[in-house]
Formats: sequence, structure tokens, C-alpha cells
Amino acid sequence: MLCLGIESSCDETALALVQDGRLVDAVLSSQAETHALFGGVVPELASREHYRYLGALFDELMHRSGTSTQAIDYIAVARGPGLLGSLLVGVAFAKGLALGLGKPLLGINHLHAHLFAIGLEHPLRLPAIGLLVSGGHTNIYRLEKPWQCHQLGRTLDDAAGEAFDKVGKILGLEYPGGKIMDALARCGRADTVPFPHPYLDNDNLDFSFSGLKTAAATYITDHLHNLTWPRPLRNVQDAPKQLCDCCASFNLAIVETLCCKVQRALANNPDIHTLILAGGVASNTLLRERITRLMEQYGGTAMLPSPQLCTDNAAMVAYLGWLLGENGYAHGLEMEAIPRGRAIPEDMLCCTA
Repeated sequence: MLCLGIESSCDETALALVQDGRLVDAVLSSQAETHALFGGVVPELASREHYRYLGALFDELMHRSGTSTQAIDYIAVARGPGLLGSLLVGVAFAKGLALGLGKPLLGINHLHAHLFAIGLEHPLRLPAIGLLVSGGHTNIYRLEKPWQCHQLGRTLDDAAGEAFDKVGKILGLEYPGGKIMDALARCGRADTVPFPHPYLDNDNLDFSFSGLKTAAATYITDHLHNLTWPRPLRNVQDAPKQLCDCCASFNLAIVETLCCKVQRALANNPDIHTLILAGGVASNTLLRERITRLMEQYGGTAMLPSPQLCTDNAAMVAYLGWLLGENGYAHGLEMEAIPRGRAIPEDMLCCTA
């Protein structure tokens, strides 16, 4: 069975085809350079760019893969969370296709799609603990089935990826700052700046990185304001040692905080021996190393997606759509886009229930 996936939740316009659990082909148009001019995503520009490219990308995908529209069995689209204007473009396009082709429509939770994307590269092992770390979310889940994802903890303010990008902006690094800070951290010492490990003085699984971001901003103002380096920074070897040490210390504080919460989740779910890492920050070098080591200590397995599956993509939407469609789930055309900040309802219908 063939599923078309459509992703337009933020600043990536993407479509993909997944057949019987395998990726057939995918196309993507990134807006990174456009939004880099403003140091962050501009919602109005993002939605206009989605509208501009979505139809052409669909035609390219069909032509390049040699697929006819009638061969599509399911149409899956990211319905949220994300930027409302961007989501509406993708959802409207998907509804038009579903109506015109007479195919089932599936509104996909963008966060769940990130978590299950690992199934495109490795056999899924469920139940599992899912750690989603992205620019907008830092959440922990207990994953039972593709349609049963129980949230155990969430970010209360700034997500880990957002903290990376905001501190990167304060440092004057190019957007998005997380990837550059990861590279700089590998050249620095992580024990030079005593950044706090935030929101650990509790027994829950929620996250809060706003205090760490403030601590980093204060340190930068007090200690790094006289530093100079090439802007934009093309080569990390040109960065001063103090900058690398700051990034390494900030990186360590976030990674150790994430690992502490994962340990709690594992202790609370002793029947689970698999952890799935997902989201843009899942490509962070230190996080991947520490999560792998942590799961080895627990006698379990860490499932780490390849870097291209960490960022927003349509393959993950198509894959989760395929999993849900094969199990009889679908939405009606009244399905709504859900922006960030609102809970996504469990309103899929199952014709096999």
C-alpha cells in the first residue's frame, strides 16, 4: 500500500511516498536561507513559501518516482503542532487531493511522526520510551503502538532546541544556532562554565530550559562581550577558546538534564528496554553518545535516527500515515489543523475497531 506524506508545519515544504513501510522517494524545499536573514522563522513568509512550492513539489515527486495519482492509497498530512498558516497550506492541499482522488485522509501528529520515523531505518521495538528534542518541544513518551502514544513529560517553557537557537543568536552565530554550537562544543572544555542543570529538583518528567538560557545570556554579557571572531563563522577552528568552552558547557548542561529525565522515565517503566530519540536536536553529537551509553548501562537499546530523519521531513509523515492506514485509521474532511499550544485531539476513526 502506498502513502503520500505532506509536511508543512514550519519552514520545510516536503512530500514523500512510502510503500509497504519503505521510502519510495521524497522531495523537499528548505526555507532556511530566507529565515536566516531574520534570525528565526517568520510565520507569514513561511506560509507564503509553502503555497508557492507545494504544487510544484508534488508534480516533481510524481514524475520522478513514476507514480500515478491513482496509485496512492492514503494521503497523510502533518496537522500540527506547528505554525497555523503553514499547517493550513498543507492541510488544504491534502484535503483537495483526498477529495479529488477519493482517497482516505490522515491527519498526522507531527511529534509522533518524528518518534516513529526510526521505523524507516530499523524494525520498530515497542513498547519504548520516546525522547523528542526539537526547537519547539522537549517531550518524553511511552510508546505502545503508533496510535497509542502516552506523554509522560513536556517542556514548560523554552524547549532544548529553542534554547540552543536563542543562545546562538545572543552569541551572534548564524541561524539555526544549535548545529554550530554542537560543532563548537566539540572543540571546547565542558567543565569551564558552571551552567545550572535546570528543573531537576523535583520528581517529574517535565522540562524547563528558560533559566539555563538566562544564565547563558548573563554569562555571555559578562565574560564574552569583548571576544571577536569572523562573522559569519565558517570554520570552527577560527573560534576563540572561550566561545568553544561556553558552547561545550551549555551543551553539557542540556544533555545531562535530558539524560537525568530519561533515567527517571526508565525507572518508572521497568518493562521498557528501548529508547527512541527523535527531533532536530537528536543529531547532537554529545546527546547521541550519552543516550547510547545510558541505554547500554540499563541493558537496553538506543534507536537513533540518521541526521536526515532528525529534521522535519515528509518521509516520517508518510511512514506514520502508512502505519495508521494499514490498521484502518482515517480522518474525515472536517479534520482541522492544530497550531502549537493546543492539544491535538485523538479523533481518528478506525473502521476495523
